[in-house]
Amino acid sequence: MHCNQCEQTPVGGCTTRGVCGKEPDIQGLQELITYGMKGVAAYASHARDMGYQDPEVDQLLHEGLYTSLTNVNFDPDSHFDVAMDVGEAAVGAMELLDEAHTTELGIPEPAEVPQNDVEGHPILVTGHDLYALKQLLEQSKDEDVTVYTHSEMLPAHGYPELAKYDHLKGNVGQAWHDQRTLFEEFPGAILGTSNCVQPPKAEYVDRFYTSGIAGLPGVEEVDTDDFGPVIETAKESPEVDWEGDGTISTGFHHEPLLGQLDAIVDAIEAGKLRHFFVIAGCDAPTPGREYYRELAKAIPDDCVIMTTSCGKFRFNDIDYGTVPGTDIPRYIDFGQCNNSISTVSMATALAEELDCGVNDLPLSIVLSWFEQKAIAILLGLFSLGVEDIYLGPTLPEFLTPNLVEQIQAEFGLQPTGEPEEDLDEMLGERVVSTV
Repeated sequence: MHCNQCEQTPVGGCTTRGVCGKEPDIQGLQELITYGMKGVAAYASHARDMGYQDPEVDQLLHEGLYTSLTNVNFDPDSHFDVAMDVGEAAVGAMELLDEAHTTELGIPEPAEVPQNDVEGHPILVTGHDLYALKQLLEQSKDEDVTVYTHSEMLPAHGYPELAKYDHLKGNVGQAWHDQRTLFEEFPGAILGTSNCVQPPKAEYVDRFYTSGIAGLPGVEEVDTDDFGPVIETAKESPEVDWEGDGTISTGFHHEPLLGQLDAIVDAIEAGKLRHFFVIAGCDAPTPGREYYRELAKAIPDDCVIMTTSCGKFRFNDIDYGTVPGTDIPRYIDFGQCNNSISTVSMATALAEELDCGVNDLPLSIVLSWFEQKAIAILLGLFSLGVEDIYLGPTLPEFLTPNLVEQIQAEFGLQPTGEPEEDLDEMLGERVVSTV
């Protein structure tokens, strides 16, 4: 069989899916599609566990899989279209998961969450699966244990059907990548509920459990219908009394904020509220990510920061207060990475009120990327026509120069640079740090 992309005729036919190095742009697009589909599948899986499913999302994923797994299509333009379809699926999956969460767990309410203040016989829950946390809380409500969140589970404290459990006490640690150090120090039981879990150290592997789609070699997997082993391990652990270090805020949702839209528009028109910044995305222990903290610190106090995902742990310990002359909070944590749909909902509603397009709003989006969910969100924003997004701390290596040029031409994608210089460009003027 002759390869239809190069001059070779390998024995048994082409085994490289036509991306043997002759078509790096195709290979880069397939990587983009694959990363995005993994993120969409993660969101859709969480929704499906709660009984929510969208046939259109599933169909778009099937089409994306066909494109990336079969040796039939080597046209860059059609691959690019499929990437946008994956973005459309990401939006659909986030909307579906938001519906599932708000229906089953209630609409989030702002909450101040104790940080690193641990007592009793504790259980630490990491990952993304809020429904699994609800099952754990229900099963352990009459037991002598306390429950804490880690990383992307922090937003749990804003959901009424989770916050009602008195033994859900607070949050411990920061983004997912601190876990091998944190979990070694944490003396209780630990539960991983999705991806973003790392291979455990020997010091805590015997009290580490996973559930659902999460799984690690040597780690006991438990069913969400029976968290008994997790609860018993916590009860047998030493009693803890760690002194905390303040609180962090979470629990915002677009629905309650939409009720304050008139006040937000009034503040904009009165010149009290100048600009919105979405600073969000996945964190990682790699160089360059202090950029996001430095940017957040430099943003003037007549601007609002909206965030989602674990990247917020770079800057969520700062007290931002309110926009001067208003009751509008300067820092709004919409929750997990999938809750990026809340920022889209807010932007869309604000554009309607101001009679302009989303790209005409006083709004800048600055994303950090590390893995598949961040790519799914980026494609989702592209599919909605959102332009001039800043992405960092580096652009994905699988994007060839040709692809970067195409994306920049169509969507104005910008690589992050120096925080102050980027802020100047976003605001269009020189500003002075106020935090």
